Amino acid sequence: MSDSPYLYDVTQADFAERVLARSQDVPVLVDFWADWCGPCRMLAPVLHKLAEDYGGKLIVAKVNSDAEQALAAQYGIRSLPTVKLFRNGAVVDEFMGVQPESQIRALLDRHIPRESDAVRETALATWRAGDAAKAEALLRQALEDDPGNDKIAPDLAQVLLASGKADEAEQVLRGLPANRIEDADIKRLLASVHFARLVANAPDADALKARLDTAPDDLEALELLAARWILEGHYEAGMDALLQIMRKSRKYNDDAGRRGLLAAFELLGNDDRVTPYRRQMFNLLH
Repeated sequence: MSDSPYLYDVTQADFAERVLARSQDVPVLVDFWADWCGPCRMLAPVLHKLAEDYGGKLIVAKVNSDAEQALAAQYGIRSLPTVKLFRNGAVVDEFMGVQPESQIRALLDRHIPRESDAVRETALATWRAGDAAKAEALLRQALEDDPGNDKIAPDLAQVLLASGKADEAEQVLRGLPANRIEDADIKRLLASVHFARLVANAPDADALKARLDTAPDDLEALELLAARWILEGHYEAGMDALLQIMRKSRKYNDDAGRRGLLAAFELLGNDDRVTPYRRQMFNLLH
């Protein structure tokens, strides 16, 4: 075993102290391994390197699963190697088998504090206190200083959206790695961008309703009103309006009704309200 202070063996006797308690202060990556396991031997030097590279921001604890069968059973170890990340006394992430160093780093970086995280917290507190301009400046500087911290861009995008800068928000989000853009939280923000861009220079809701009272087939007014409703959290009203656009004209604004509904579905995620509207949209498509 290495003499590194960031890498050590643990047993049932000291697991509570050296993993659970230690994880209150720093993330602890627990490697469940065995002597006979070839992939375990392949993974070991990668974990050793990571422990050294993170320089105290990460501890790697190794559990010999043959010698510590009760501990392995307690954590449901069914294949080796299995690696679990502990934070504040609980498992917060894990992986099985040999993984590339870059993939393990990506997992760790979601949980290991960075200097830019402190700037993020300051910026968000500043934003909540009402100073959006200062919050934006802090987040832009944090992003420039630490472009690898993919938590900064979503925060900056939210501040930009709240400041009416939808195009800039989208630009920031599109700068994220492709796999990050596919995450649900980023898709929700991009859906918000869709509606925020629509209402950027739009009349208020009362003016749009007045337009529709005069001209019920004014699809632009209906689309803008739907966007306003959705951004205000009136999702059913907004989706009803978008369905109405689909019924009236699939050609209007490049099938705006369908595109708006898809954006609304992204915003709502797994909300139960999505299913009936998705079914109605499907029926209109076929």
